[in-house]
Amino acid sequence: MLGLIVSLIIGAVLLSVWWLTGGIGRLHPQMGAPDTAPRPPTVPRSRRQIELSFAPVVQAAAPAVVNVYARKRARSGNEEPFFHRFFGEPGQREQNALGSGVIVRDDGIVVTNNHVIAGGDELIVVMADRREYEAEVILADERTDLAVLRIDPKGARLPHIPFRDSDALAVGDIVLAIGNPFGVGQTTTMGIVSALARTQIGISDYQFFIQTDAAINPGNSGGALVTMDGRLAGINTAIFSRTGGSIGIGFAIPSNMVRFVVEGAVDGGRLRRAWLGATAQAVSTEMAAQLGLERPMGVLVQEVYPESPAAAAGLQKGDVILSVDGFEIFDPQGLRFRIATKGVGKSVTIVWQRDGARMSAATSLSGPPENPPRNITHVGGHNPLTGATIANLSPAFADELRIDLTEGVVVLSTDRGSPASRLRIRPGDIVVEVNGRKVESVDPLMDLLAMRVDRWRIVLRRAGQLYSLDVRS
Repeated sequence: MLGLIVSLIIGAVLLSVWWLTGGIGRLHPQMGAPDTAPRPPTVPRSRRQIELSFAPVVQAAAPAVVNVYARKRARSGNEEPFFHRFFGEPGQREQNALGSGVIVRDDGIVVTNNHVIAGGDELIVVMADRREYEAEVILADERTDLAVLRIDPKGARLPHIPFRDSDALAVGDIVLAIGNPFGVGQTTTMGIVSALARTQIGISDYQFFIQTDAAINPGNSGGALVTMDGRLAGINTAIFSRTGGSIGIGFAIPSNMVRFVVEGAVDGGRLRRAWLGATAQAVSTEMAAQLGLERPMGVLVQEVYPESPAAAAGLQKGDVILSVDGFEIFDPQGLRFRIATKGVGKSVTIVWQRDGARMSAATSLSGPPENPPRNITHVGGHNPLTGATIANLSPAFADELRIDLTEGVVVLSTDRGSPASRLRIRPGDIVVEVNGRKVESVDPLMDLLAMRVDRWRIVLRRAGQLYSLDVRS
């Protein structure tokens, strides 16, 4: 009798477990149909499930993650501020910066952060199996904070990590961060994609970062952010921290930007950045209401350069760009990223709103033109700009100088102690007017400065604001 009772109890327990874990499909209590509602996660039911591991992904990816040493030989007591900050006072014979890198091609192409190798006289790449190689820089791009190195494996095929389409990532995806934090040795941490398209980080010109909570610390810079299929989702670049250590907010440059930089590096060592030919600003809540948008989205076009891809698409001042190739745009940084990663000669489809109506068009991207020629000129004579070096702005030169304006005359530098320097005229200032006459290029400006007058009135544009200088001759 006791055995029968025990059997009944065990049977009831097993039936309950079967019922709670789904069985072969529970019946709906009223309809009699299978219940397809989401079920709570079940506990592991076998030893194999308990022993699930990321080890196969790490074993495939980790050999392609390297240490990068940037050695700088001390020349005098006047050392670079970067090395002061991290390596103490001058006087050392040799100084080292340590970061990580990723082999992305089996013939020896390595990607790291530009800030890892900046200022280094000699670069050494050390692989996970302790092989060491001298590296040469084939492209260092401060604007993306990426650098592409080449090592010579003497004909050997090196382990490498293939690129993942970073646009296919989703918040919640599991990722692994592999690098050399604090120089302790190669380390793998696990987390998720916490956010995408972070654009207000202030690290580089092309801000469009993947945020992750995988532990990233100093030394991880330049290392790999890897997805569960063993592909490269991004290059770990920075952390948000009040202490210098990881607090679960790390940022990686998306692989689509990394791939663009690598392709430019191996194709002649030069980046050909695509150009839309329009400047824009983010749409605020108040602006969205005025523009008839249901929510703050898109960017408001402020200027369209003539004969540009934007002009060819039909964009006009006052239009609101909503998306590029199906990707929503929320700020100028996002627009810049979408254009930059497409490349020169590629076509994009732009959707925008004008007077409440939605419009779209495809346009072929080009590089920014250098028209007019920059005509770099040093100002002499007796005038407020004496001692300044000036040049014509063009879309290409403005992009090089990281200036939004694409026309006018820009100040490149001022001689120490010169009239321009004493009047606190700064590099990056745009000369707008001289004595009430608009300035459009260098040659007419030089003619104006050659005039003999009793009083000078110079109008400058600086950081979007106009400043006026009144000077007696």
